[in-house]
Amino acid sequence: MRRALLLSLACLLLLAGFAWPAPEAALSQRLVAPGAASPLLQPGRIEQAFARLPHREGYVDVSSGIALYWRTLDPGAYRLDYAYRTGGGQPGRMDFALDFSAPTPFDAPPRGTVLLLHGWMMDGGSLLPWSLQLAQAGYRTITIDLRNHGRSGAAPSGYGTREARDIADVVAALRADGEITGPLHVMGVSYGAATAIFSARDLGSVIDGVVAIESFENAGHAIRDMVPHLLHKAPETLAQQFTHRWLRWRMDDAALERAIASAGDALSLPLDTIDVGAALADVQACVLLVHGSDDEHVPVAHGRALAAAAPSARYVEVPGEDHISLPMRLDLLAPTVIDWLDHTGQASPARGCPNPLAPA
Repeated sequence: MRRALLLSLACLLLLAGFAWPAPEAALSQRLVAPGAASPLLQPGRIEQAFARLPHREGYVDVSSGIALYWRTLDPGAYRLDYAYRTGGGQPGRMDFALDFSAPTPFDAPPRGTVLLLHGWMMDGGSLLPWSLQLAQAGYRTITIDLRNHGRSGAAPSGYGTREARDIADVVAALRADGEITGPLHVMGVSYGAATAIFSARDLGSVIDGVVAIESFENAGHAIRDMVPHLLHKAPETLAQQFTHRWLRWRMDDAALERAIASAGDALSLPLDTIDVGAALADVQACVLLVHGSDDEHVPVAHGRALAAAAPSARYVEVPGEDHISLPMRLDLLAPTVIDWLDHTGQASPARGCPNPLAPA
């Protein structure tokens, strides 16, 4: 599969949601219920891929009253062919190719189970390349659509806090059904990375390892960093040039603060109180933090702050990669992630966590 990515998938959807009279009101609404319409792979292509793949899927009714969708791939030889490259010499564009075969099952049982948690305004299908990569490495992989995303139900967002309670319910249900086997790891990207950290804190010894790629350190701080970056990126069309100028005029610092406060009021959850670093310090499992040095959506300062909050966590900073490109760099990250998972089953911060391989 091959398609060029836009520099910022989130930006286009964010702008599309703005109402002309009060952009901060529309931003607040987006922060309350982000929705999911921009997986890294086109939804139709994802479903075509799964039509070729033996898998299991279903829903878990969680305690918040909604149903969460999950999908499982078993370990096997998928003959995965994945290639990443920048897109056609155009700044900010990326391209990748993905192909695979129906798997030849492995004789050995799974080496463990990896729960994969997607980013903001994505869904589990956006992590198909990672699902295949880890399944080919011998792990059972389970993608979950978080609340307000994909096929799962709608409920007040928690920026990882409420989502972690959902994950706890899903883990209990899937373990009872035999879907979770062996050491259990949680791997997340961006919003999903923060959710992975909160989930590991809440689940304690149930989680054996965590991989958190491009997590934010504090939800309110991340929004203050992300929105101005999205509004000041180079527009791609004349219409966007006009829209960007107008929004930059209307969405000043005071308007952004009103949007953050309004979203927190609507959620009964002040966004500045969502402290991922404090949660990380209480995680019992070994944690691998990964951040791109050129991330402007969630700047690298967030990754460094998380590493400082939990000295037992291992931190890898990847030069030249940003918030969109880094999760796609399986060529760089897959050996590091797989080696980390292989060595965390019997490790803990108290006994000493393994040092990660440097990305290729």
